[in-house]
Amino acid sequence: MDDNLSSISEELADTEGKINDIFRALSNGFQKLEKIKDTNRKSRQLEELTDKMRDCKRLIKEFDREVKDLEGVNDSNTNKMLSEKKQSMIKELNSYVALKKQHASNLGNKRIDLFDGPSENYGEDNVLLASNMTNQQLIDSGNRMMDETDEAIERSKKVVQETVNVGTETAAALKAQTEQMSRIVNELDSIHFSLKKASKLVKELGRQIATDKCIMALLFIIVIGVIAIIIVKLVNPNNKDIQDIPGLAPPVQTQSRRLLWNSS
Repeated sequence: MDDNLSSISEELADTEGKINDIFRALSNGFQKLEKIKDTNRKSRQLEELTDKMRDCKRLIKEFDREVKDLEGVNDSNTNKMLSEKKQSMIKELNSYVALKKQHASNLGNKRIDLFDGPSENYGEDNVLLASNMTNQQLIDSGNRMMDETDEAIERSKKVVQETVNVGTETAAALKAQTEQMSRIVNELDSIHFSLKKASKLVKELGRQIATDKCIMALLFIIVIGVIAIIIVKLVNPNNKDIQDIPGLAPPVQTQSRRLLWNSS
């Protein structure tokens, strides 16, 4: 049969192989469980078998999805054969579920429902034994569980997409803030440079003003000295201790003026 599935789809053949491996492991595991006497060891073995049944359930769902993808390609006989194979897998898995329930009840442990999901209609009380279920019931039950799993996956995808969107928006906001901080740092550097340049100009202007003040003070002293000399010469023109200032000495009387004075 694996060869037939390989001719239809390599993925179907691979999935069926994995499911058959799990069924063999479950069969060997329950045989081993019968021989275990220690309660703790039996409980741990039962948990391991429950994990394998969960993996098997997941693989059967994958098998069903692959079959649905190929429905439009395969003929009716092939689709019927694949549907019967899926039903056979579900029957066998449910038989292990019932066996696990029996061992869990013997151990006095609360059963961990293999078919747990978002709906409460698939709890322990509603799990039917494979021997009491018709093929249509098995198909409907399996399809419902797979549909609910698909819905849960879609919800998870939406949550992941929303998380990605939030992360993208956060990254964009951080990038904008980083660019804004960079601009602020550049502006601060420019302001610091301007302040240094202004401080240097103030110092140079201060030195220039101090030099101008010294020159003005010296000119003021000179002007005061010249004014003092002029005043003294005007008040006491015959004072020989003070030299005449060029341009301010009294006019010298010439000989002709003396003769004219004497004749008069």
